[in-house]
Amino acid sequence: MTELTAPTGREPRLTAVPHADGTPPRALVIGATGYLGGRLVPRLLQAGYLVRVLARNASRVAAFEWGAEVEVVEGDATDRAAVERAVADVDVLYYLVHSMAAGDDFENTDRRAARTVADAAAAASVSRIVYLGGLHPDDAPLSAHLRSRVEVGEILLASGVPTLVLQAGVVIGSGSASFEMVRHLTDVLPYMPAPKWVRNHIQPIAVRDVLYYLLGAARVDPEVNRALDIGGPDVLRYGQMMNGYAVEAGLRQRAIAALPVLTPRLASHWVNLVTPIPRATARPLVESLQNECVMKDHDVDDLIPPPDGGLTPYRTAVALALGREKNDTIETSWQDAELSGVPSDPLPSDPEWAGRVVFVDARSVTTTASAERVWAVIAGIGGTNGWYSSPLLWSMRGLMDRLVGGVGLARGRRSRAVLTVGDALDFWRVEAVEPGRLLRLRAEMKVPGLAWLEMRVTPEGTGSRYEQRALFFPRGLAGRLYWLGVLPFHGLIFPGMAARITAAAESADPPPAPDLAAAPADRSGEHNSSTSGG
Repeated sequence: MTELTAPTGREPRLTAVPHADGTPPRALVIGATGYLGGRLVPRLLQAGYLVRVLARNASRVAAFEWGAEVEVVEGDATDRAAVERAVADVDVLYYLVHSMAAGDDFENTDRRAARTVADAAAAASVSRIVYLGGLHPDDAPLSAHLRSRVEVGEILLASGVPTLVLQAGVVIGSGSASFEMVRHLTDVLPYMPAPKWVRNHIQPIAVRDVLYYLLGAARVDPEVNRALDIGGPDVLRYGQMMNGYAVEAGLRQRAIAALPVLTPRLASHWVNLVTPIPRATARPLVESLQNECVMKDHDVDDLIPPPDGGLTPYRTAVALALGREKNDTIETSWQDAELSGVPSDPLPSDPEWAGRVVFVDARSVTTTASAERVWAVIAGIGGTNGWYSSPLLWSMRGLMDRLVGGVGLARGRRSRAVLTVGDALDFWRVEAVEPGRLLRLRAEMKVPGLAWLEMRVTPEGTGSRYEQRALFFPRGLAGRLYWLGVLPFHGLIFPGMAARITAAAESADPPPAPDLAAAPADRSGEHNSSTSGG
């Protein structure tokens, strides 16, 4: 159990209570590299917990500022052996995974993962499970994704381990998918033709308040085993949320027209084209808005009293999120979640290519610029800086990816100043960083095969050598035809890219190098309060 200490500023701090022998309690976080998990872990550490995380890739955990402070068990929630290792000697287990962007079999995957964790937690005598589910009505049909989240909560509640299911609706914070959807729809569209659910009532909640409740859940009476609704102080229509954002962003109020013809499927395609949110992520978000999403009761107040100073109003949450974006201190982002159906295995080493078909486009340029100056350009690539060649062609490639449900170029990069292993970068994912030397990106666009882009710089004489490789492992005939089809594109893109990167490094005023690191990098924003952040 944990207990509240005296408030520090606005937020009370939740401090872990040691065991009888003086050792601190242990928390296991499943989903630690995701949007909420990545923010919860440092707050658990600050509260005095020993923290263990279950993650598929230890290098992704190491890229967080707190990576060296936690114990890592590699595996996922469906891996029984890994879960059994992870739950050993655990007091409180946070289950923060769901397959919002997964493929067609997501319900079965969610069910299998929940049962695996529930069984292992019961066998290990875990004291408490905390799960973040979705706010939903009891008397209306639910979307498949929301129905799956309800089922996961029911499985955990039936595990025999005291479980608290916190049911939240739209989470507002810098980098959250819900906030990004509101922001881009409002920024882009002065007039918004919207589905009829734009008139439904929603109870948004600030990410800082979600974190407050997650921390508070660990101190709830050990006999409590139930679901609790959580939400912010405002109940709004989705259209009011958009215009509330417009006020905080200094924009004119948007005219919104509800159209009954926009089905969830069509609306998710629309969101996919207008915002950076890919269709696989947009659809469950859109589907969750089909019903009124408001708290049915305030029973949570009896078990987890509201934070000192009250819950965060919607417009305050928006202002905090905008401030984080302006100051480039976004702690975590929806982009951090890996996508279903895209490669996750690292680039195999060159000797492992033997016997495989691999297409390579390699470029090498000698430059008078120092390796440090070339690295500064490499480190800042993507996002608002672009890709240093044919912006129109890159935009066309990004649009093609969006049209088939991919992420496209609009995803950008989480931070202008920091790029770490596991970060999304337009339609790439950072796979490897050797500061001052190498950046390797793994493709997450929709392609019939596996693709990587590698940029490397080495000192040479009084200057340096820039090397660039695009590698493609085709899948079947479609992969081979794809490579042949994009060869003209590559012939225009890649030579110009190598030339312009070195030219930018040779210029009198090259861009400053962001902080790229393979291991702990500052992704934290503010950690001076247990639930600070926006």
